[in-house]
Amino acid sequence: MPVASLLSGITDLLTTVVGDYGLYAVFGLMLIDAVFPAASEPVMVYSGAVAAGAFAGQDVVFLGASFEHGFPAYLAMALSGTVGYTVGSVLGWGIGDYGGRPFLERHGRLFQLDAGKLDRAERWFDRYDEWAVFLGRITPVVRSFISIPAGIFRSPFPRYTLLTLLGSAIWSFGLAGAGW
Repeated sequence: MPVASLLSGITDLLTTVVGDYGLYAVFGLMLIDAVFPAASEPVMVYSGAVAAGAFAGQDVVFLGASFEHGFPAYLAMALSGTVGYTVGSVLGWGIGDYGGRPFLERHGRLFQLDAGKLDRAERWFDRYDEWAVFLGRITPVVRSFISIPAGIFRSPFPRYTLLTLLGSAIWSFGLAGAGW
C-alpha cells in the first residue's frame, strides 16, 4: 500500500472518530499520543474545525450537553486535548519510573523506544534538564517519546507535570486554533 494512501486512511479514520465522538475522542487520542505517536496534529486541527462548526452534524458534546460552536466549543476541545495528553504523560512517566531502563531495553519495541533512542533521550535530559520535558512537548514527533524517558531519568514529578501541562496546552490550543 502506498504511503500516501495509508496516511490518507489514517487521517480519515481520525477525523471520523473526532467528528463522531468529539471531546471523548480528543481526550483518548491525545492520552495515547503521550506514549505512542497517534497523530496529534490532525486530531487537534480537526477538533478546532469541528468546534468552529465547519462540518454539518458534528457537534461538541460532553455528558449530553452541547457546546455552542465557536469559542466555547474551541475551549472545550483544546482543554480536552491538553488534559488527555497530560494524563497520558503521567501514565508514561509512571511506566518509566516503575520499569526503569532495564524494562525498556527488554520491551522498548512496544513503545517504539530502542537503546539508541534511550541514549538520545538521556543526552537530551542531561543537556536540557527539566526543560527537556517542556521543549519535548512542543516538538513534533519528539513529544511522544518524552514521557517514559522522563520517568526513567527521574525527572521530578511535580515539575514534570507542570511543564507537560504547559507544553501540552500550547500544542493543543495552538493546533485547535489553526483548525478553528
